[in-house]
Amino acid sequence: MREVTVVICVDFGSTFTKAALVDLDEGAIVASVSHPTTIETDVLDGYDACLAALTAHDPRAADAEVLACSSAGGGLRIAVVGNEELVTAEAGRRVALSSGGKVVAVRALSQGDDLDDLAEPDVVLLTGGTDGGNGAVLVDAAVRLVASGWRGPVVVAGNTDVRDEAAAVFAGLPCVLADNVVPRIGVLAPESARAAIREMFLAHVIGGKHLSRRTDFTAMVKGATPDVVLRGVELLARGLGFTEDGRARPGAGDVVVVDVGGATTDVHSVVEIDPEHSGLAREVVATTPVTRTVEGDLGMRWSAVSTVAAAGLDHLVEAAERRHAEPGFLPDSDEERLVDEAIAKAAVETALKRHAGRSKVVLSPEGRVVERTGKDLREVDLLVGSGGALRNGAEGVVGRVLLPATGEHDGGWQLPRAPRTVLVDHHQVLAAAGLLAARHPDAAHRLLERFAATSDAAGE
Repeated sequence: MREVTVVICVDFGSTFTKAALVDLDEGAIVASVSHPTTIETDVLDGYDACLAALTAHDPRAADAEVLACSSAGGGLRIAVVGNEELVTAEAGRRVALSSGGKVVAVRALSQGDDLDDLAEPDVVLLTGGTDGGNGAVLVDAAVRLVASGWRGPVVVAGNTDVRDEAAAVFAGLPCVLADNVVPRIGVLAPESARAAIREMFLAHVIGGKHLSRRTDFTAMVKGATPDVVLRGVELLARGLGFTEDGRARPGAGDVVVVDVGGATTDVHSVVEIDPEHSGLAREVVATTPVTRTVEGDLGMRWSAVSTVAAAGLDHLVEAAERRHAEPGFLPDSDEERLVDEAIAKAAVETALKRHAGRSKVVLSPEGRVVERTGKDLREVDLLVGSGGALRNGAEGVVGRVLLPATGEHDGGWQLPRAPRTVLVDHHQVLAAAGLLAARHPDAAHRLLERFAATSDAAGE
């Protein structure tokens, strides 16, 4: 019988290192394990423990190819420098988020923002000007950035007419050129800059964090974890088209994923944009089909206090303060588990509202029209939850934590109304699929197809 190929997919997280052994032929996870991330020694110490556990389960793991993503050591920290706060700086911020980065600073030079303190980012994303516009804007920004003392990696994604001139300012520094993130007003083009940031992360950031003394760590890491997960979400939503023999490899349709972590709550969405949206929204920077937002004040531990405050859960303040003070706290009673679920529910609903925005009727010269802001999630087909509170939740957690954020809500919120499927990503399937997508796309698609069709994936 032919030997089945397996691959190990690893996520080096800030708290836990997760590893899954994937059968490429079946598109299935054979086994998954986790170990506390050994940031204080060498991150590969924790991986070695995971590998030993996987090998004990299946000896093929010992010689398997390894693909990894990482958010250890603070993840990918990006500072955005643009010209105008509402145009290029905001566009850069959205692109940085969709690239898997944590945005640690946004500076708009036309508003007089200072570049001396950029919160020690790993990479600076430099934007400015539309294509064919005032070229001095981007070049001046480059000059000011160097004058501020910045000597780290830079991705230039502004006016393409002068980007070579801007790049020359960074002679001797790691610099990658990308297409303009705002080629013209009302258009956001993130793909090229997203690829350039990924390139910079792999070439200059992973090794620079000194997370491991071993060279195999940098060899196995293929991207920042949120970027890899978003790739998995894109594949889940859109599929792979058709095979050479005409077999369809469809996606699941519009998808939104909510990942509730200890410090942040991330929302990833892949939704086809209603063509009427751009005509009704009053956004200078357009909404894109593929979007990621990060809510730094919503989380289960470090951000528990601000989460309950945002939701008005005054009766949970004391419990939230305990979780903030003890981020390693694990619920040891039914009462504490219900508190965790209440915080998770608040984080899910608040993060989705911020991501989705609202629709409302307004008066215009054309009469009464519906004005929309944010990303319209109302017709989403698939809602996926992630994070320890959901993965490790008691029976029925989906109904108590995820489902309350769906349906009609007062205030015009564009939340998922009636998704056909609601799942929990118990085994880090999205990260595994994102890692497999480039080298093993068919296996990644099969893995996601199996996940989307598993009725008990939510643990119900």
